[in-house]
Amino acid sequence: MTNLTQRLSACYTGAIHDVLRAMGMDNCVLPPGIRPLDPGIKTAGPAWTVSGHIDRTQSRHDTLLGWTRLLSRAPAGHVVVCQPNNHEVALMGELSSETLKNKGVLGYIVDGGCRDTDFILEQKFPVFHAFFTPLDIVSRWIPDRYAEPVTIGTVTIRTGDYVLGDRDGVVVIPQEVAQEAITRTEEVACTENKVRDAIRGGMDPVDAYLAYGKF
Repeated sequence: MTNLTQRLSACYTGAIHDVLRAMGMDNCVLPPGIRPLDPGIKTAGPAWTVSGHIDRTQSRHDTLLGWTRLLSRAPAGHVVVCQPNNHEVALMGELSSETLKNKGVLGYIVDGGCRDTDFILEQKFPVFHAFFTPLDIVSRWIPDRYAEPVTIGTVTIRTGDYVLGDRDGVVVIPQEVAQEAITRTEEVACTENKVRDAIRGGMDPVDAYLAYGKF
C-alpha cells in the first residue's frame, strides 16, 4: 500500500469532502444509494475503472469468460470502480470477492448489485454497492471498457483518481490534487481535535467556532 493510500485510509469522507469543497470541487460524492456492505470497513486507494452492459445474446461461457477476464485484469493496490449500466444483476459475489482480495485489490465500488452477502462479510473485503439481488451476470452482462472514465451519478471517476469509502459514503479525489487534498484533510483533523477538546472542556460552540474557524 502506497504512502498516499495509507494516509487516505486514516481520513474520513466528511473531512475529505469539506476540503474538496473548499478547493472548489464539490461534485465529488457518489450517490447516497452506493452503500458499504459492511459499514465498519473502509476502502481507500487509487481507482481502476470498468464498465459493461446487459447483453442477453451472449452465452454462459462468453459472459463468464468476460467476467473472469475483468477479475484477472484488476490491479493490486487499487479500488475497482464499476459502472455496469444496469440495476438488474449482481456485479459482485463470493468467488469474485475472494479473488480480488487474494490479488491485493483494496476494494470494490459498483453502481449495481451484490449477492452472496454473508460470505463476503466473512471475507471482510470492502464492497460498496447499490442493492442486493440473487441474479448474476451469467448470460446477461458483459464488460466493455477498462481503465476509461466512468460516471456514477454526477461524478466522473478516472483510473488513477483516489477514492475513499466509509459508512457515510464514497468521495472521489482527482488524482491531480490528491496529495494536497489529503494533506489539507490531515490538517483539518488536527483542528477538529482541538475543537472537540474545547467543547469537552465546556467552551461555547460559538466561541469554539470563532476561535478555530471550524465546526
